[in-house]
Amino acid sequence: MLLRLDLQLFAGEKTEKATPQKRREARKKGQVPKSPEVASSLTLLLAFGFFMVGGKSLVEGCLNIYRHSFQEYLLWEMTPANIKVLFTQLVVDSAKLVAPILGVTLAAGVAANYIQVGFMFNLESIKMNFGKLNPLQGAKQIFSMRAIVELIKSILKIAITSLIAYSIIWKRKTELFSIGQKSLWEASSLIGSLMVQVGISIAACLIVVAAADFAYQRFDHEKKLRMSKDEIKEEYKKSEGDPHIKGKRRAKQREMSMNRMMQEVPKADVIITNPTHFAVAIRYDYETMDAPEVIAKGKDHVALKIKEIAKENKIATVENRPLARALFAAVEIGETIPEELFNAVGEILAYVYYQEGRYKGMKA
Repeated sequence: MLLRLDLQLFAGEKTEKATPQKRREARKKGQVPKSPEVASSLTLLLAFGFFMVGGKSLVEGCLNIYRHSFQEYLLWEMTPANIKVLFTQLVVDSAKLVAPILGVTLAAGVAANYIQVGFMFNLESIKMNFGKLNPLQGAKQIFSMRAIVELIKSILKIAITSLIAYSIIWKRKTELFSIGQKSLWEASSLIGSLMVQVGISIAACLIVVAAADFAYQRFDHEKKLRMSKDEIKEEYKKSEGDPHIKGKRRAKQREMSMNRMMQEVPKADVIITNPTHFAVAIRYDYETMDAPEVIAKGKDHVALKIKEIAKENKIATVENRPLARALFAAVEIGETIPEELFNAVGEILAYVYYQEGRYKGMKA
């Protein structure tokens, strides 16, 4: 029994990498490879790093607030003015303590996002999308591959953090069991150092998890952006069929061609002109060339530009209206002159060489 294979089933398979245009459109919509784990792990690491460096000053600041509260503020008379001053003072003192850690976490979050996606601002991500309220779509997301990956990632994070916290605390269990025999300051120092050690260790391990998650997010993003061959062909047709894009491409090509041509003008031996409407630049080297060659030509403003460059480089200009028209019409740039015009051009070259004191043999 023979089975028929319908090749049309594979026609729309997305196997090709996304084009630059598809990537730009996705970025405009806010679709970029990004892992929230990078921001959370980096923020956690820098926050506990700050506690390790500035934790002592933070504790001393808290103790100062308590000291002032019990030794000074409690002795104040309860009047509206004093309460206002007390509230203001407490807010300012608290802000001074909290501001550095908030600044560190804010900088960590911004840096983590910038590292992943660079500078990006768009309003597409915050627009209301009622399609997300579709229960069928939500059910698909619950049982999707992405949901499974998120579940594995959450279990892995819980396992890592629990194992690290248990191992560190267990090593210092003797100190914790004797914490009741320590002074308040010693007990606070022990708890603080233990928290910082656990936090930094967990954050360092989560950085590794975040790197793996970011690699997966890039892979998943690239997979979603893949295009079928038909989509690439359609995109190419649209870009090629856009008159604006075609016009810009042709203008750029003309500009580049014009620049290359003008760079060749200083190499010419003579410029044959109309005199105002046409200009043709001729170059001839009897040792390497069989016939003179047209290296530049133009009419109207291009002809004026050719003559300006010739004047700047002291290249001879000869007026010959019929010959200039004939060369402009019959010879393209980079081609040698036809045999029927060789004698006329040869006479002009011989005249120019004689005027400039150059005596070159010419092949007839």
